[in-house]
Amino acid sequence: MKETDKHNERIAKLTFASVYPHYVTKVESKGRSKDELHQVIEWLTGFNEEKLQLLIDEKVTFETFFERAELNKNAELIKGVICGYRIEELENPLTKKARYLDKLVDELAKGKAMEKILRK
Repeated sequence: MKETDKHNERIAKLTFASVYPHYVTKVESKGRSKDELHQVIEWLTGFNEEKLQLLIDEKVTFETFFERAELNKNAELIKGVICGYRIEELENPLTKKARYLDKLVDELAKGKAMEKILRK
């Protein structure tokens, strides 16, 4: 799929707190833990569990969430298709970061080994 300005704007305005419970449900329904989810999020963003909870309580948008994140230097190794979009072809930096997170959560839910998810 081709990204659009409308799609990019929708992601920017979406609150992390509104999506986070879906991440938890997705991974737990597939036998993975909330702790593993937090490990994946921390690897990508640098946010530990305490900081993550503060961001959830603050109801930050994805735009603010990723502005405050220190993206892992290996994040560009995250490739593939997620939600119909090929990550490496996305042009909008925020949309790309959000899709990085979606891809990592998807890999965790699919049972991929943590070492591979964390691009070690």
